[in-house]
Amino acid sequence: QVHIVESGGALVQPGGSLTLSCTGSGLRLDFHAVAWFRQAPGKEREGVSCISTSDGSTYYKEFVKGRFTIYRDNPKNSVDLQMNDLAPEDAAVYYCAVDLGCSWYVSDYASWGRGTQVTVSP
Repeated sequence: QVHIVESGGALVQPGGSLTLSCTGSGLRLDFHAVAWFRQAPGKEREGVSCISTSDGSTYYKEFVKGRFTIYRDNPKNSVDLQMNDLAPEDAAVYYCAVDLGCSWYVSDYASWGRGTQVTVSP
């Protein structure tokens, strides 16, 4: 049975950093593309970053470029998202999604975790 779990969400001050982790069981994440999405209250879920499986290419939405880094930790069977210089507008529930290829469309992903809350506040 496939199980995806996000962790690492917390309350952080503006300008601070967090590392989120997406861990898989019942599947090997290094055989799949893994994306991070986020959803703030009252807003639609939006893509943040994705790492492909074919050549390890990474993709970022413009609003996180230069601040967020996605990478694999294969011994842990996880994909982590290092987030720096966090701003209040980054506050959201962050979700991990797994599929064969990277996409910014929610409907393209078959497997999701339940999310982890990131709060950015003084």
